[in-house]
Amino acid sequence: MEYLSNSELILNPDGSVYHLNLLPEQVAKTIITVGDPDRVDSVSKHFDRLDCKVQKREFVTHTGWIGKQRLTVISTGIGTGNIDIVFNELDALFNIDLKKKVLKEALTQLKFIRIGTSGCLKKDIPIDSFLVTEFAVGMDNLLTYYKYDRNVREQHLKKSLQRYLKTERTKLKKIPYVFEGHPKLIKKLGKGFLKGVTLTCTGFYGPQGRQLRAQNKVANLLDHFVHFNDQQSRFQHKKNSYNWQITNFEMETAGIYGMAKLLGHQAISFNALLANRGAGTFSKTPKKTVDRLISEVLERIVDTDS
Repeated sequence: MEYLSNSELILNPDGSVYHLNLLPEQVAKTIITVGDPDRVDSVSKHFDRLDCKVQKREFVTHTGWIGKQRLTVISTGIGTGNIDIVFNELDALFNIDLKKKVLKEALTQLKFIRIGTSGCLKKDIPIDSFLVTEFAVGMDNLLTYYKYDRNVREQHLKKSLQRYLKTERTKLKKIPYVFEGHPKLIKKLGKGFLKGVTLTCTGFYGPQGRQLRAQNKVANLLDHFVHFNDQQSRFQHKKNSYNWQITNFEMETAGIYGMAKLLGHQAISFNALLANRGAGTFSKTPKKTVDRLISEVLERIVDTDS
């Protein structure tokens, strides 16, 4: 039996995990993640009752009930670096004996449901619509620190993107990783929503092709992915292969899908499309759109789990 050292699994004096400040009994097996700490209240206000509220740094956690369904909503903050913290510590609460600091023999599978905002690439997708991420492309390096296996579809998408970028001779580095959302969860909760491929970027401005005063290294970044979509459509028509379409940009989903798969959990990402990057437009009612998505997702969670 291998014990985890105090420097590997760090606990607070009360036995809670270091960053999240949570104890095992304070977290449900179905976990909603949001980036913005203020959005936690926007989700938990729909709960019939709350068991607990915990906050440490940008990590705000509310756990409670809708009918007989116990749910946790937690804010991750922005970026996949925080996803690494949140997912490892939530998994530890269920799958590591925190007192003995050993791995449990019987593992618990969790459901992670992201409700977030995103910018859309394709001009024909209207703003204020909802999209479920089928595949997430990580433009960051989080998963390069972990060992993992890729399925055929993940490998195919990554190779298609790398082949295209090499042909176009952009200054982008190789695509670090690609992960698929949990197919059964997407089928259960994502029915009727738009579906697509999401780019998870390391920042909001240059990494997503925005330029204010600092000059971007890759000029017209969005155009490269528009051209990739056009190439894929032609290839699919001729070869009857996958028709990958990059649909949107955000900053957490690939890390969520990757960490969930590594740890044996299920994950799905819902995106409220507030900006259309191709058309240069932004939602006039962003909060209303996000609130509609929250209500719709909660209703689906309760309906499918009841």
